[in-house]
Amino acid sequence: MRLDLVTLVVTEYDPAIAFFTEVLGFELAEDKPSLTNDGRPKRWVVVRPPGGGTGLLLARADGEHQAGAVGDQTHGRVGFFLQVDDFDAAYRRMLDADVEFVRPPRTEPYGRVAVFRDIVGNHWDLLGPA
Repeated sequence: MRLDLVTLVVTEYDPAIAFFTEVLGFELAEDKPSLTNDGRPKRWVVVRPPGGGTGLLLARADGEHQAGAVGDQTHGRVGFFLQVDDFDAAYRRMLDADVEFVRPPRTEPYGRVAVFRDIVGNHWDLLGPA
């Protein structure tokens, strides 16, 4: 058994794809046309970290209720954790791409960590070895 996908509600598909692939280095695993339950067009967009693992289903907000969740899916808590082998290189690359860090790097018993916001404002931990 494994957790295959987690839905991330976004404002628009293409800027979210660009952020996750160009800035964070994820791979675009799927981008296919689809339909909502009532027949309106949408896309099935999945990004995954290099080498596989749990992917993100990038879902464009549909309606006012879902739009209210964009950027606040975990109500201000860190809800996503990006583990990297080279913390300093990943941190520099993200700074160069203008990623907003809300907490600077620090060293904890479990490794190096800094908190950043994704393209819609959700909080993530960037995690690396101590």
